[in-house]
Amino acid sequence: MALTLLVLLPLVGGLLVLLLGKGSEGRDRLVKQTALAISLATFAASIWLWMGFDPASADFQFVERYTWLPDFGISYHVGLDGITLWLVLLTTFLTPISLLCSWESVNQRVREFSFFMLLLEAAMIGVFISLDLFLFYVFWDAMLIPMYFLIGIWGYEQRIYAAVKFMLYTMAGSVLMLLAIIWVAYYHQQVTGVISFDLLDLYALDIPAGLQTWLFLAFTLAFIIKVPVFPFHTWLPDAHVQAPTAGSVILAGVMLKMGTYGLLRFSFPMFPEAALQFAPYLAVLAVIGIVYGALVAMVQPDMKKLVAYSSVSHLGFVVLGICAMNVNGVQGAVFQMLAHGVSTGGLFLVVGMLSDRRHTKLISEYGGIKAVMPKLVGMFMLITLASIALPGMNGFVGEFLIFVGSFAWNPWMTSVAVSGVILSAVYMLWMFQRVNFGPMTNPKNKGLRDLSPREWAVIAPIVAMCIWMGVTPGVFLKPMEPAVRRVVEQVRGVLVPVNAALTLKTTSEVVLPDGATKTTSEVVSAAEGGAR
Repeated sequence: MALTLLVLLPLVGGLLVLLLGKGSEGRDRLVKQTALAISLATFAASIWLWMGFDPASADFQFVERYTWLPDFGISYHVGLDGITLWLVLLTTFLTPISLLCSWESVNQRVREFSFFMLLLEAAMIGVFISLDLFLFYVFWDAMLIPMYFLIGIWGYEQRIYAAVKFMLYTMAGSVLMLLAIIWVAYYHQQVTGVISFDLLDLYALDIPAGLQTWLFLAFTLAFIIKVPVFPFHTWLPDAHVQAPTAGSVILAGVMLKMGTYGLLRFSFPMFPEAALQFAPYLAVLAVIGIVYGALVAMVQPDMKKLVAYSSVSHLGFVVLGICAMNVNGVQGAVFQMLAHGVSTGGLFLVVGMLSDRRHTKLISEYGGIKAVMPKLVGMFMLITLASIALPGMNGFVGEFLIFVGSFAWNPWMTSVAVSGVILSAVYMLWMFQRVNFGPMTNPKNKGLRDLSPREWAVIAPIVAMCIWMGVTPGVFLKPMEPAVRRVVEQVRGVLVPVNAALTLKTTSEVVLPDGATKTTSEVVSAAEGGAR
């Protein structure tokens, strides 16, 4: 019941918040305190799961399975492996921080805001732990509703436009994915005589290559819209700029990772032949996004839009690592999901703190604020260094592993992608310099207050996590490695039994039918020897 409790805590807590009523300032304070307490309890429960997790196992743990709609092969099936463990922890870590950062900025409809934040947390956790495709889709669509209202009600001037655009883009991809889910479940019935939406059953299904292509494209379109991958990214800057700070933190920190998680959990292992066929094309889009996102970020006058385009660029690295589909690339991709969630969430927090004081996010409105806000600028600097992948910070570990893995797969594509690291340093450091250093030309900045105790409680855990992940990456890499290796073997192992193994020269390891593991060069040599 541990995973079910993790979903029920914020869900029941959200309903409890609605029952507290509304009206007085004291009642609003009670609502905020209750929502924060519930989110902290959920985080504590996720830490308990981490403590009981076996890092040496590639299997799903804490598994729960109950019959739901037996006539349709639908069950409540949830579980946790080394990949989803960290994504669940990322969700429960950022939710209380998001609630706390909104303590003073959200003063209208506090009860509804807290309810939607907790509902969103429950739905996001549900997405990561679902092992039934129907259940996954229910949570996938459920999380759109609270985010739509968070942007549309508590956002900025063009919030309605951004909320509708966010909903339309995501729903368009979701509908195609729903059709593909139904299609693959009924194909299972044709093959086995039993309809099933269970992910583990569908993993074992041998789907013809032609059908794999259509199913892969349907699933992948939904996921690359969510990432978002170029050219499906245009909804993201609008959503980020118009969303409240808490919405931007959750959107960048967690929701965008659901696209890359979907590629890794569903698209590639369920349809491996199609995935390997389309991986180079998907990687090209990722590399274009890396460079394009960085170049567009360089010319943004708005801090929040700059950080939004940086997400387009940085998540391109994650997609590139997944496309490489070797242990280093995929492990780096998962680590980068976590690192980006923490550091970019921190950037949006800093921008939100400045916006709360000055009610503007324009870079030109600032300058020289180091003189009056040295503590905030110090935290801002550390998060910026993490974002540009300075060695010793969390961003470096993920990008380094991605480049190692992707270089073994496609050196030329990796060489182009590396330019994104340089461009990232350019636009982030330039923005940091213009906001914090130089003469203070705007007199409105002279009276800005530095970090309050509440803001310290918001930003300090983010900075600490950026440093901890960078200094001790093994804490995070070790539990995910068995699950990552299993995914790579599941995808790459498809082509091993035939002489087409000659095409696997970019794979670091392959698993033979007898269970033995050999390097690709050994497999290729054996195949060449047999041919002679």
